Amino acid sequence: MTDLSAFPITGRWPAQHPDRLQLYSLPTPNGVKVSIMLEEVGLAYEPHFIDIMANETWGPEFLSLNPNGKIPAILDPDGPGGQPLALFESGAILIYLAEKTGKLLSTDPATRYETIQWLMFQMGAIGPMFGQLGFFHKFAGKDYEDKRPRDRYVAESRRLLGVLETRLEGRDWIVGDYSIADVATLGWVRNLIGFYEAGEIVGFKDFPNVAAWLERGLARPAVQRGLEIPARG
Repeated sequence: MTDLSAFPITGRWPAQHPDRLQLYSLPTPNGVKVSIMLEEVGLAYEPHFIDIMANETWGPEFLSLNPNGKIPAILDPDGPGGQPLALFESGAILIYLAEKTGKLLSTDPATRYETIQWLMFQMGAIGPMFGQLGFFHKFAGKDYEDKRPRDRYVAESRRLLGVLETRLEGRDWIVGDYSIADVATLGWVRNLIGFYEAGEIVGFKDFPNVAAWLERGLARPAVQRGLEIPARG
């Protein structure tokens, strides 16, 4: 049996199945990237629910795995060379899992880099901007009298949806076949119009290609499962 005791995080969240990949997450737009990916590629894994509202990511055990204190993170007992590998940052995890399994990332060099390019677009633009819009539209920021910050993120989120809309013209998926670029982006667009309740303010009806792509993605069984993992306590 694999011994993961050298990793302090396993003291706080013990591995019942130490031979399986360990996922430390919760179903946020960033978290579900990895749970969807794991469901898509079929790797055996053990999910651990991390309660960010209880500041569990800022405890020493979680910080030992991700010093940035953010979900998701993984611990793969069967990493490169058969040695355990701890990894954080959802984009890096998606690339790692794609290369580990040979799925959802083309081996053609040009298509591979094009896919990574759109993954980085989600990481650097879609996620941060949609997240800021959520804060200023739904959460504490909505009470700010000055609406200029909200309007800035509304405009930028709408612009980014326009980039996706143009990209998806005549395409089912962002790059060729369904890939990690789609996995990374689906949860964020879903959250924007769902949990953040920002569909009307960004004019989501003006982006039919994005809406059709989102519907296709959410129809995938692995996506439906991954959106609920880890199960909330």
